[in-house]
Parts: sequence; C-alpha cells; structure tokens
Amino acid sequence: MDPAERAQAARARVPRIDPYGFERPEDFDYVAYEEFFSTYLVILTKRAIKWSKLLKGSGGVRKSLTVKRYVRKGIPLEHRARVWMAVSGAQAQMDQNPGYYHRLLEGEGSPSLEEAIRTDLNRTFPDNVRFRKTAEPCLQKTLYNVLLAYGLHNQGVGYCQGMNFIAGYLILITKNEEESFWLLDALVGRILPDYYSPAMLGLKTDQEVLAELVRMKLPAVAALMDAHGVLWTLLVSRWFICLFVDILPVETVLRIWDCLFNEGSKIIFRVALTLIKQHQEFILEASSVPDICDKFKQITKGDFVTECHTFMQDVPTLTFKGRR
Repeated sequence: MDPAERAQAARARVPRIDPYGFERPEDFDYVAYEEFFSTYLVILTKRAIKWSKLLKGSGGVRKSLTVKRYVRKGIPLEHRARVWMAVSGAQAQMDQNPGYYHRLLEGEGSPSLEEAIRTDLNRTFPDNVRFRKTAEPCLQKTLYNVLLAYGLHNQGVGYCQGMNFIAGYLILITKNEEESFWLLDALVGRILPDYYSPAMLGLKTDQEVLAELVRMKLPAVAALMDAHGVLWTLLVSRWFICLFVDILPVETVLRIWDCLFNEGSKIIFRVALTLIKQHQEFILEASSVPDICDKFKQITKGDFVTECHTFMQDVPTLTFKGRR
C-alpha cells in the first residue's frame, strides 16, 4: 500500500471528530495518529484496570505517592473528573458549600461581566461541534453559566480572557456545571493565584521564573533571546494563560492537567522546559525575532507532543525548585 492509500485508509478508520468534539484539522496526520493510538490504547486499558482497583470501594481519592505515580501515568477519561475533584480540593469545597453555585446564578447579576463573557462565547472552540449554537445541547450556555458564577464568586478576578478555554475543557471532561465551577475555582483561586487578576502578577512572575530556568539549563537559548531582545512573554504567555489549551493536542493537555491538579504549577515549567530542550537545536537556527516566534509555534506541533504518554514520561525528568 503506497503512502496515499495508507493515508486514505487511516482517514476512513479514524473519526473526523475526536472524542471531545473537536474537528480534526485539514492537515491532520491520520496515519501517524493511528499508529500512536494503537499503542496508546493498550496503555490506556492497563491504566484503567489499575485505576479501577485503586478506586474500588474507597470513599475518595487521597493524595499519596501511589496516587502521584498513577496520576503521572495518566488518569483514564472515565475517572478523570472524580480524581481532579478529589486531588484539587474542589470536591471538599463543593461539599462544604451546598447550593452555593446555584445561588450565585440566581442572585444579582453584573451587566459588565455578562457582556465581557458573551463577547468571548463564539470565539471559544469554534472547531468543537458541542460549542456551536446548532448543537443540542449547546455547551455555550453551560460555559456562560460557569464563567458568570465564577466572576460573581471572585470579583477580584471577574472574567479574564483565557478562562473561557479553561472552563470549556473542564465542562467537556466533567459534563457537570457545578463541578466545572469548583475546578475553575481550584485553578484560579489556589493552584495559579494571581494568574488572572487584573495585574496578572502571578503570571508575570512565573514567566520570569521560566526565563531564569532557561538561562540556567539552556543558556544558548537564553543567549539567543537576549541577542534579539525577545521578551519571554511574547513567546509563552499563551502557554501559561491557556494552560496549553489550543496549543498542544487535547490528550496531551489533559495529561498535563492531571499533574496540574495534583502537583500544582510546577508541571507548567516542566512542560515548557521539555518543549524548549527537545527542540533546542531547531530554535537556535532562528536568525530574527519573527523566526524565533515561528519556531516556538512549530515546537508545539508534531509527533513529539502528539504521543502524549512518551511526552509525559520525558517531562518529570527535569528537576525543578520553584516559588510554589
């Protein structure tokens, strides 16, 4: 079978819409994906059996070295919402505040907040069939509710661009408004403090931390940035703000978020460093600012990031001592 026939056969076997509702792009490599997924499916099956044994009969998931090891190897989709809720503290918050989410939605609104959220609804995952107005049910209403409730709950943050993508992923995984709200609260309020506040101090600090880590571990890349006067915020701000959503493949993002909910923000640095380290020689070929920016876009594509299990095995090998 020649390459064209293989591609056509793979395209016929692999659904055009992925399990989360995203349409595959025109340039999607169906052959490479099918080869990866046939191997990954075996891993997923083994992990699912182990997780089912771990969760069987237990009252809840508690942080432990075993859970940490299991989380790093990936949480099966059917258990992901439950485990995220447990390890992030979101379940405890929801249990301690029964009815709070619905009271927020039923209380006094905020016209300016509502307008800011509505403006971004149509821009949120236009390539996802479940967020289209023609979908039944349409997840735009769910997304609006979660973002509105959070903005009313945390008025110091309100609504910030980027939160729509994060809340959208939470909704796709939990399929539950209230759980999505409490997971968003765990991320914005505790795991990533000051990322989404008006001054974005936490976000700026963490980008400076990444710059320093690159200077220590990958000095040639840091020297290239300095030589061209490139600010790290130009290259990686979306990595941090969107937590790799719409940047890396969906399954890879979810594997990163497994660790994010359990271990905190250090996983963001580890992923960023892994991407840069893996492609250091490619980045160093850049000879201008636009060239550097283009290379940083390209390093988030391809087999290295699609093969999420191998990618995540590479990530924890980087030691990190950060501010949190």
